[in-house]
Amino acid sequence: MSTSDDQKWMQHALMLAERSREQGEVPVGAVMVKDDQLISEGWNQPIAHHDASAHAEIMAIRAAGRVLNNYRLPDTSLYVTLEPCTMCAGAMIHARIARLVFGAPDPRTGTAGSVIDLFSQDYHNHKIDVVGGVFQDECGQILKDFFRQRRKS
Repeated sequence: MSTSDDQKWMQHALMLAERSREQGEVPVGAVMVKDDQLISEGWNQPIAHHDASAHAEIMAIRAAGRVLNNYRLPDTSLYVTLEPCTMCAGAMIHARIARLVFGAPDPRTGTAGSVIDLFSQDYHNHKIDVVGGVFQDECGQILKDFFRQRRKS
């Protein structure tokens, strides 16, 4: 994928992050793409769904599985506005996603290099190509604004 493709899909993920913010959720958005076609979308919804696993990435992975009629998602790319946590990284590896593109690093729970790097471990039988920092400032700012507003409330 080209840099412009990565930017296009991350813009879409940012729009979904805004949707989660409007719903009172931590603003993270994700899109699943295959052959430059949108397969699925996800945004953080753990509060609305009463489900700790309802992260943006998981919602997009679940929806993609239904669309593609397969729990394996080869030749797909997942774009997410925040570096994935351990749960989401594990789901990506098990789903056999080909490529992860994320925006902002997560210095507290990031598993693509910020805290640990689960994606580069030799014990996994599937490797995901990882690209970080696409619209990093924009992806980080929506989170900073959300938590600043929450602290005021």
